[in-house]
Amino acid sequence: MARLYRRGLTTSLGGNVSVRVDGNSFLITPSGLDKSSLSGDQIAQVTMEGRNLSSLKLSIETGMHRLVYLARMDVQAIVHAHPLYASAFSALAGCPVDTRLTAEAWWQLGEVAVVPYAKMGTEELARKVAEKSLRSDVLVMENHGVTCLGRSLLEAFEKIDVLERCCQMTVIAWQATQKGIAVRDLDQAQRDALRT
Repeated sequence: MARLYRRGLTTSLGGNVSVRVDGNSFLITPSGLDKSSLSGDQIAQVTMEGRNLSSLKLSIETGMHRLVYLARMDVQAIVHAHPLYASAFSALAGCPVDTRLTAEAWWQLGEVAVVPYAKMGTEELARKVAEKSLRSDVLVMENHGVTCLGRSLLEAFEKIDVLERCCQMTVIAWQATQKGIAVRDLDQAQRDALRT
């Protein structure tokens, strides 16, 4: 969380990070504490049934993390945040993030899934995110923010970091097209080669 805050990828109270402990529980950052300076004793542990094993107030998105872990046994960590550019894309209708601009973006992110809007902290949002997580590790949540999944905390963080840069590149590329400059995306064969 401190790294997300330092990189400008979340606010002091926004976002949440979790990591799977085992098949029965996960750790998650709590609600209402400064995310830039959390200590080890300020992390909550939650069972896969949703029971809080700590005395901390749980993040309102705990249910979302829990349902993703239940849907995807391969996911070991989840990062949810509100980066500026990626969050702007969450509010742009019909304007997808172009992950085909660079080899790194395509290799790290692939296709970005868009999660239809649901009120934050609700069971509806948790279900929608879990459903879309079956298609992609990178989720833009309409009018909200983003969630990235990984086999480790570092991998999930890397995806959210690359996604934010990719959103910035998409804006730059779009501005170039407005001046008549062509954008060269990776073609299908190039994208396929990166996935093998």
